[in-house]
Amino acid sequence: MERSRTPVVGGWFTEDGPGGEFRLLGTRCSACGSVFFPREDTFCRNPACGGGDLAEVPLSRRGRVWSYTDGRYRPPAPYVSDPDAPWEPYALVAVELAAERMVVLGQAVPGVTVADLAVGMEVEVVPGVLNEEADTGTVWTTWHFRPVGVEA
Repeated sequence: MERSRTPVVGGWFTEDGPGGEFRLLGTRCSACGSVFFPREDTFCRNPACGGGDLAEVPLSRRGRVWSYTDGRYRPPAPYVSDPDAPWEPYALVAVELAAERMVVLGQAVPGVTVADLAVGMEVEVVPGVLNEEADTGTVWTTWHFRPVGVEA
């Protein structure tokens, strides 16, 4: 069966960014320069701004760990997981993106635990998989954060 890669949330990231890189996508207000993630397509969220056109922008690939924690329980729906599979804890990372100076949340790559993380550590955004549907061949894609210098 042919597998198809489908973003969990359309328009939040691209696997074909500048230079063929995986990138999170945000939007920038033309009036005040504010950048938003998740993206905003209707109005500027900056309360001091009168509004402006919003343009899609690729966000920084790297940032620094601002905070982190571990997920030790299986989240409720709509989180997708196999109820028959043993639960694997994962690390949740808050990352301050380098250029935008905004904090974005995401999971660490599989195999990276809270013991491997430290506040201020440099990480990069990489493609990840949330779930694979064996019956349809759909691979639901998302993003993960990986410490710089660590191969997935």
